[in-house]
Amino acid sequence: MPHLTFECTDNIYDAAALPALLRRANEVLIAQHGVYPTGGIRSRAIRLTDYCVADGSADDAFVHATLKIGSGRSPDAKQRTGDALFRLMTDHFADLYALRGLALSLEIAEFSEAGTWKQNNIHARYKTAGA
Repeated sequence: MPHLTFECTDNIYDAAALPALLRRANEVLIAQHGVYPTGGIRSRAIRLTDYCVADGSADDAFVHATLKIGSGRSPDAKQRTGDALFRLMTDHFADLYALRGLALSLEIAEFSEAGTWKQNNIHARYKTAGA
């Protein structure tokens, strides 16, 4: 953990430069002073082909991000993370936002460790490297 998912409407998907956004989002999470272990960070983008924005009369678009994290982070750490990720989103999509109807949103979902199952051999690489 954490897992970050960007849902992006099909009408902007090709212009959204999502591979760059995913890499920058991981960098934002890594930069949170050890709050999130580097080996556990996952980000992905999902292209939405079936959606309706507002009343459906315009070619509006949206990008919604969901960050799923395990419980135990302080409210301040979650606020800093949300602020940094949303700033990244607004900066990344600024040009598209200036040209068209576009809604950006972010939520952080926290869950307990009970009810999750994980196996990950990536963490060891970062422990060895001192990250």
